[in-house]
Amino acid sequence: MNRIRLLPEQVANQIAAGEVVERPASVVKELVENALDAQAARITVEIQAGGRSLVRVTDDGVGMSRDDALLCLERHATSKIQRAEDLAAIATMGFRGEALPSIASVSRFTLTTRERDEPSPEGTQIIINGGKIMEVKAAGSAPGTSVEVRQLFFNLPARRKFLRTEETEAAHIQHYLTLAALAFPEVAFTYQKDGRVVWQLPAVKSGPESAARLTALRERFRALLGEVKLVEVEASAPFAMEAAEPDATFEQSSIHHSPSSVRLWGLIGAPGVSRATREDQHVFVNRRPVENRGINFALLEGYHTALMKGRYPVGCLFLEIDPAAVDVNIHPAKREVKFHREADVRRFVAQAVREALLEFHAGPPSEPGVQHPTQNLRHPAFPTSPVITMPGTEKTPEPAELPYFTPPLPPRPAMFPTKPEQSPLKMGFAATAPAPPAEPHASRITHHGQTPKDPTPQSPSAAPVPLLNVPLRLVGVIGKLYVVLESDRGLVLLDQHAAHERILFEQMLERLERSARSPSQKLLLPETIELSPRDAQFLREQLTVLTRLGVGLSEFGERTFLLDGLPPFVKVSDSRRFVLDLVDELKAAGREVNTVRLGEHTVAKTVCRHAVKANDPLAGRELEQLVEDLRRCAMPYTCPHGRPTLIEMNYRELEKKFGRTQ
Repeated sequence: MNRIRLLPEQVANQIAAGEVVERPASVVKELVENALDAQAARITVEIQAGGRSLVRVTDDGVGMSRDDALLCLERHATSKIQRAEDLAAIATMGFRGEALPSIASVSRFTLTTRERDEPSPEGTQIIINGGKIMEVKAAGSAPGTSVEVRQLFFNLPARRKFLRTEETEAAHIQHYLTLAALAFPEVAFTYQKDGRVVWQLPAVKSGPESAARLTALRERFRALLGEVKLVEVEASAPFAMEAAEPDATFEQSSIHHSPSSVRLWGLIGAPGVSRATREDQHVFVNRRPVENRGINFALLEGYHTALMKGRYPVGCLFLEIDPAAVDVNIHPAKREVKFHREADVRRFVAQAVREALLEFHAGPPSEPGVQHPTQNLRHPAFPTSPVITMPGTEKTPEPAELPYFTPPLPPRPAMFPTKPEQSPLKMGFAATAPAPPAEPHASRITHHGQTPKDPTPQSPSAAPVPLLNVPLRLVGVIGKLYVVLESDRGLVLLDQHAAHERILFEQMLERLERSARSPSQKLLLPETIELSPRDAQFLREQLTVLTRLGVGLSEFGERTFLLDGLPPFVKVSDSRRFVLDLVDELKAAGREVNTVRLGEHTVAKTVCRHAVKANDPLAGRELEQLVEDLRRCAMPYTCPHGRPTLIEMNYRELEKKFGRTQ
């Protein structure tokens, strides 16, 4: 008797359902993806009992004929791919043809559809119970498709009992619909729960232009997640990859380089906007909501020193890349993706986020057509990633080219007429050049007691003006720590210790960065460190970087290294732990790191000791110079530890607190 036999089709569909259909949210995801692939302009999702009793998804897409409706219920029947080669460049949301037969095998399933171009009002309705077709009949239907899924897992009680409460399952459904609505703002979404409309989102006019897409995304983001201060991200870079060109027998006959580009656009939270979890980080690859740890890490890396420890950025980012450069078929539910060049994509995302924040801090150009001051900006606090090139074609820079230096930024609106003398706040670190005299209109001082003018209202689409780009007037100091300032927008509080930390941090990094090689102090007794084979191989490739950091490490055996020098500001009690920490930081930051990137935490601790403290009295001129020095920083709104340096309360907030407005 044969021990190996073919499974019945119904059993095979239920096994597939175990991978594709985890919970009611999985059903909603698959059906909404089909609706989006069918070019739907309106999608309605209705659920009852958290999706256990009912999931109904209705769209106005292209619809199906009777034959197509029957064929779509067969396993691996799809209109989205035809050849095996198509799997290497998937451009649709769905592609496997497993969703509908899998869902139908574990529910009471009804499919009603009618082709969009069909003049007759007659459509097709198919009723299936547990994978068995019960009835196929003609039915009146609007153009498009409606799929009704009742009593999910009714024939699999073991699966049904593992479902969570109705509220939990409904929350999963709403989370996915939020992602779908963000990805497709031009599609109208209606979500009904237990007969009640939760939201009804109209379609937002969009287009291929960047401004139109960002405006549509901002409007949809506001409708779903509320009013959040956001910064626009827009970046692109050439991206070339190796591609296989198959012959008639689908064997790799040649390798050619496929030139393309990678683009990142979307919205991220402004400095000060963060969450304790990654819950509000929404990442899309070619409009597909995905989970990718590399991109999540790149987003966090882009906020470098602009977030407190334990806080995470808020954002909605869209990565557009050649479909052949990303594999969306590695997860049964298509939640995760894998890039063929993961490190390059991660560096590109981090750099795009970093430059968007720098542009926000610098503010918009003062005149149309004038080059933005942050274009091609390189700052030691924000190391620059290399241009993405094909493997083996990277240009190795000479040591003298490795450090990046920030050119002085154009003068921002002055708080007071400044004198060229140096402030006593420099504390012995490298001083920045004195600011040039401000223009007359920017240096006017509002006299104490004068009624401030109402700020000029900005259109919703106008870029926000950074706080340090508007004139500020010194009012006083409270608690011997918080400096009170006034702007034409309201009240501003400055933490003198945090502000001075940021100033000294960037000055010290700039001083180290100007030198092609950081200073190193020889140890009295060199120490040997033995590492694992993997760490030893990785460290061997990074010895040049560490030497530029002032860390004296050399090979002393197959897995042994000799540590004989350290930067002057580094004190080490455990040499092996220090080297292991360096290896971990190098791995986390990527192979292309700034020459002082690994020592920044030590620099931050150093400047914290030197910065002015609470209860340190500062004269008016010193406070003025503090603000002027802060204006010249690349990231002035947070200290090196991510704490805010400035807090603003506009007149609208003040009036609300005093009950003048509701």
